[in-house]
Amino acid sequence: MADLQDDLYPAAEVGRADEPGPPCPEEAVVVAPDTGEPVSDPDDAPLTRARAVLAAHPVADGYSGLPRALSRLAWYDLDLGESAVDADVPRLRRGRVGAVFWSLHLPEDDADRPVVAALEQLDLAKAVLAAHDESLRPARTVGQLADARNCGRVAVLFGPVRAAALGDSLSVLRALHDHGLRVLTLTGVSWAGPAGLTRFGDEVVREMNRIGMIADLSHASTPVVRRVLTVSRAPVLFSRSAARALRPHPANLPDDLLAEVGEAKGLCMVPLTAEQAGPTVRDVADHLDHIRTLAGPECVGLSGTYDTGSAHPQELHDPSCYPRLIAELLRRGWDDSEVGLLTWGNVQRVLRGADFAAHTAQQRRPPSTATLAALDG
Repeated sequence: MADLQDDLYPAAEVGRADEPGPPCPEEAVVVAPDTGEPVSDPDDAPLTRARAVLAAHPVADGYSGLPRALSRLAWYDLDLGESAVDADVPRLRRGRVGAVFWSLHLPEDDADRPVVAALEQLDLAKAVLAAHDESLRPARTVGQLADARNCGRVAVLFGPVRAAALGDSLSVLRALHDHGLRVLTLTGVSWAGPAGLTRFGDEVVREMNRIGMIADLSHASTPVVRRVLTVSRAPVLFSRSAARALRPHPANLPDDLLAEVGEAKGLCMVPLTAEQAGPTVRDVADHLDHIRTLAGPECVGLSGTYDTGSAHPQELHDPSCYPRLIAELLRRGWDDSEVGLLTWGNVQRVLRGADFAAHTAQQRRPPSTATLAALDG
């Protein structure tokens, strides 16, 4: 897939992932050429308004690779500021980020022990939170997101992680959920492949509904996406998917699927990467406009995809730049309520829907004892 992406988007277009851009300024200041005195700049009005909207509706960032980035460092301090990563606490605060999903990386050289790798990643993530408990707080539910925000902390949710982390066991699924895992990506396993979900795959989705774990369908095949939309009683999300009509990346969604996601009240979270969305902030806004039109304003969200090694669009090189993107949307006519759904409200709806589906399912069925061998053998 990397070769395909390189062919589609040459490095000269997307830039280098390891070259950080200049810091996003807190305020744009224009001075008169004759006196040097600050003057009002009409172009800064959307940026000022963007910060005001984000103060009420902070960003819930759908994908961060921070745990893996930190695992490579001998020492770090996210509270003080850490130049070796994209998303330290000062930049999260400048970008008005209120919640973030930490992805769990399963190394290729651990392909034969994915459960262990997932548990090690969870252990690392918990240790990071414990060391920065004045700024970061773990969360699983809408109520815990609100509690973290009220205490001035950034809420951290664990996931997504690839479905290989289950080891094809529903018992492991429940154990990972008990450890705080909130999102599972349904790719890279025999029961969720190009042909769709198998019988065991259906049972995995039902058990995820029962315990309140959210299905992530980014990079999933179209048959898997359509089957999950049929089977799941909880909202699903796409943690890193933009519009394929604007950018023909394999993880981006075609218009017909975007319409189906809207009908199912799923959530498509647009990644702020040059590969998938394009090299400028306007390109990202184009994807958000397109998905809002096809799926509806309640079905679109944001994924910074920071600390993943990806190249980011101009003006969006770290989380402190989120107000720049929101200002672009306000210039295009998005109203405050639509921005509020994009940044915060839609993630809350999906979390609330998963919890409601779990409460309902637990009244109807006990924990599943199904096995891959029994259903697909």
